[in-house]
Amino acid sequence: MSELKFSPRVLTRFVETLARELGNDQFSAMLSLSQLPAEWTKPATFSKIKPAEAAKAFALLQSALRTYYGRGARGVLIRVGQRLWHYLLEDAALGGKAQAALIKRLPLPTRRKPTLELLAKFMGALPGDITIHTLDLDLLLADHASPAADGQSASAPICFVTQGLIRESLFWATGKNFDVEETSCKATGEEACEFTITGGKA
Repeated sequence: MSELKFSPRVLTRFVETLARELGNDQFSAMLSLSQLPAEWTKPATFSKIKPAEAAKAFALLQSALRTYYGRGARGVLIRVGQRLWHYLLEDAALGGKAQAALIKRLPLPTRRKPTLELLAKFMGALPGDITIHTLDLDLLLADHASPAADGQSASAPICFVTQGLIRESLFWATGKNFDVEETSCKATGEEACEFTITGGKA
């Protein structure tokens, strides 16, 4: 099996968002407790690393946060995911920005799937890493790579950043809130991390 890869640019933005959410003191304490490098509080640390190293760091940082905050980590990571979406839009290449502009011109009921496809383009290191499927009136996002869950073991799904990204991307596209549930996770032994998207309340 080939090594998982993750965008160093997205990781840098993730760390920037995490630092803003936690504050420097809490971030430093979390890294110290988990025996991770102190310089990881600085987003620039990750700007030059290789994609395989970025994937490992992405998983380690989230694991450290779950250890440090316990059940409270879920809310923190969802908020980080929600804020991260706007950075992804800001950093998008011309093609991504054009795709985002096109989505905003589509009729509201047709915006969900193209938005998730754009999110998959932003977050996937390789084509096919993240796929989108239609389930009757619902949608399914399947993250086959899911570096956040790689090498992790848990009794329940742990991909809260992705959950936040899905929620915020759909709110950005439609102005409505959707229920997003991770129904399977690589950390619990499944083949992929799958998210079911339902609803669309104003």
